[in-house]
Amino acid sequence: MRTYVKEYGQIAIGILLASVGLKAFLLPNNFLDGGVTGIAILLSQQTGWNISILLILISIPFILVGAFTVSKRIVIKSMIAIALLALSINLETFSTITEDKLLIAIFGGVFLGAGIGISIRNGAVLDGSELLGLFIFNKYGISIGKTILIFNVVLFAITAYVMSMEVAMYSILAYIVTAKVIDLFIQGLENFIGLTIVSHKSEVIEEGIAQQLGVGMTIYKGASGYGSSGKSEKVRIIQTVVNRIDINKTLKLVEELDPKAFIIEFDVHKVRGGVLKRYLTKGSTASLPKANVAKASSV
Repeated sequence: MRTYVKEYGQIAIGILLASVGLKAFLLPNNFLDGGVTGIAILLSQQTGWNISILLILISIPFILVGAFTVSKRIVIKSMIAIALLALSINLETFSTITEDKLLIAIFGGVFLGAGIGISIRNGAVLDGSELLGLFIFNKYGISIGKTILIFNVVLFAITAYVMSMEVAMYSILAYIVTAKVIDLFIQGLENFIGLTIVSHKSEVIEEGIAQQLGVGMTIYKGASGYGSSGKSEKVRIIQTVVNRIDINKTLKLVEELDPKAFIIEFDVHKVRGGVLKRYLTKGSTASLPKANVAKASSV
């Protein structure tokens, strides 16, 4: 229960920051963001329709696409988050903070990116273009980044034609800032860290990792080695790969089970197959019975 309260509390903070970026900076100056939000802003400016209603209506097909790609939990969170963002945009009012277009683009992007990043870290998407990117990646193998880039190139080209080149350029700047800030908040969300763990309590650690983290492991049987206690023999070496977001939880678990455990942490650039916990795609593993732990011997 505490976890859900924490997650939704942080999503609420993300929504607040995103709405500040939109209402206090971008919208009053007719600047666009990328993705679904950008489409809603452009249509609102051209038709006079309520942007909150447009944001919800345009997001629906992207959420439906996401239902075939990401977990049900993420879809539900995203639906709630987008609805609350639309409500927040409709209710919030801000006085003019600055008329400097450069500052507007930069700080609008900072607030919006921070809001989106915090929401994604807690399993909610505020812009449906990410869901479209995930769907196309799973179906056709085209990277998420390329899909979103193409999507936004078309959007900003239309903006330049319908509105003005200046607005399009400032909107592109705001989008770039937003994207960079999002990266700062969610960097490594689907990146993985490799761990090599040497411990005389390896069997207890194996059980804890399998049950609490739900990831696979490979167990090596070491012949001998030297450590703080001198020469040791017949040690079991655990090698596993965990999602970067779970690294602190993993290290804390190992430390609780064996404070003297020797741990090597290294970056993993690409992972295929195996039992991994993922947060943005279906197939996340919540728990793994000990019988499914992969083992291998090494002399």
